[in-house]
Amino acid sequence: MKPKHLITITLFSLLIALSAGIFLHTMAQEGPKNLSNYRLSGPYTHKNLTVFLVHGKDRTTKTFLTLEEALAQKKVRVYETKDVNELAIRNLSNQDIYVQSGDIVRGGEQDRMISTDFIVPPKSGRMPIAAFCVESGRWNKRGGEPAATFESSSNSVATKELKLAAKRDNSQQAVWENVTLAQKKLSENVGGTVNNNVSVSSLELSLADVKVKDSTAAYINVLSGLVRSKPDVIGYVFAINGEINSADVYASHALFAKLWPKLLKASSVEAVAELRSDLAPKPVADDHVRSFLAESEQANAATKEVTTRVRLVTREDDKNIFFETQDRAQKDGWVHRNYISKQ
Repeated sequence: MKPKHLITITLFSLLIALSAGIFLHTMAQEGPKNLSNYRLSGPYTHKNLTVFLVHGKDRTTKTFLTLEEALAQKKVRVYETKDVNELAIRNLSNQDIYVQSGDIVRGGEQDRMISTDFIVPPKSGRMPIAAFCVESGRWNKRGGEPAATFESSSNSVATKELKLAAKRDNSQQAVWENVTLAQKKLSENVGGTVNNNVSVSSLELSLADVKVKDSTAAYINVLSGLVRSKPDVIGYVFAINGEINSADVYASHALFAKLWPKLLKASSVEAVAELRSDLAPKPVADDHVRSFLAESEQANAATKEVTTRVRLVTREDDKNIFFETQDRAQKDGWVHRNYISKQ
């Protein structure tokens, strides 16, 4: 081969290597692109709560029981371990059970919230599951409730600060502080204390307070029917007082539809807690929502193996935090994506 041809080939190879290096450096700096391709509808607004629906194709045909329905059908048992930050769970059914971070289980020695997304396989046997206490003042049987097990889960934690305290900070103290703050804000906005004398520190009992139920009823009545006759809705984004708060997106319409009543209840409770008579709700722009979702997906990823089946991927920057729950049994396909604005 002639020398001039060697020089040409060498220069060409250097150019390719340089271009590839620039591309890889850019990808490392900017993070992944186009993780999602959602269609949005909305906004739908009641008072200070604004909702956008997320539309997309189902990514799985797998069906799950939710923790709420599995407990109601007595297909799962959640056990008290006397460890504040760990419970045990056992699937008695032949179906997968999906447990979501923030699900509250009532009873035991004290009410708990599940701290991470979890999939309980069929006929699982007892498995440890991480939790936080959402009732700091009790460590004994309450009324007619069982002390050894938990028998209901109709509520989930209802403020962004509580979610961050558990999912990002992993702090029991921060969870307790934000339970107290949520109770204080609710009491100020519903016309009286929501702390129940049976257990004044119980978030679960506060959420069951008749004043809280009455205050959230209008939100739920107006917004609950949004997903009817919309089989491609797989999630939602919500804003409070004109500021984007969080989003939850699922791998199938079926799973989202099961969880929607519980999700909307929690968002409505947070809206009541943040309701301000001196502040008119600001409109929320569609492009602002799209930017929030896209930007949340761009930070570098950190991964955690929750179980041999469940992997949690976290992406965080100064503005947002993004959690993706992956199912190893579905080729690491994601089941749930949770986006939270930190601002």
